[in-house]
Amino acid sequence: MTNSELIKQLSYTTALRENRMRAANYILDHPETIAEVLELCFGDYKELSYKAAWAFEFVFIEQPSLLYPHFDYFFGMLPTAKLDQVVRPMAHICERLCIANYKKLDPGVRSSLSEEHKLVMTECSFDWLITDQKVACQVRAMTCLFYLGTEIDWIHPELKQILEDNVHKGSAGYKSRAKKTLEQIRKFRYS
Repeated sequence: MTNSELIKQLSYTTALRENRMRAANYILDHPETIAEVLELCFGDYKELSYKAAWAFEFVFIEQPSLLYPHFDYFFGMLPTAKLDQVVRPMAHICERLCIANYKKLDPGVRSSLSEEHKLVMTECSFDWLITDQKVACQVRAMTCLFYLGTEIDWIHPELKQILEDNVHKGSAGYKSRAKKTLEQIRKFRYS
């Protein structure tokens, strides 16, 4: 880590949206920091890791193409993300990538997202779904797996089984997304 201004931007004391946006705007204004931000997201930097992940989530929403050249690193490190505050924004990024790839047919994502990246996203999404994660992460994993399952045959049967087994145990948000996902699977299978 050499960019002291980046570290300064990420060293805010409260998680207010304006602080996260200020850090994200710095990164957007300095796209050469993306590799360093990703290193911070997946590194063992305590508070800096999740603050970097929060800021990077905003960066990705604003300008997703900044991540494309770094897909190999991102997906190589994605399974190492264990801290809840890092996993949640990473799950959101994965969900948005799946929607861009499968629903919106975004050419930038489609040309950058490899089969290996999709397999890593599949593995991580199943992990997020079956481990003790917050509901926000789990519902994003459901969306990822639904879209990935439109291409990878074995995903929908596995996802369906997990959701049917767990829907009655989940929170209201989990139940709602699980039912929606099960309906999407049913419609896809019979379309």
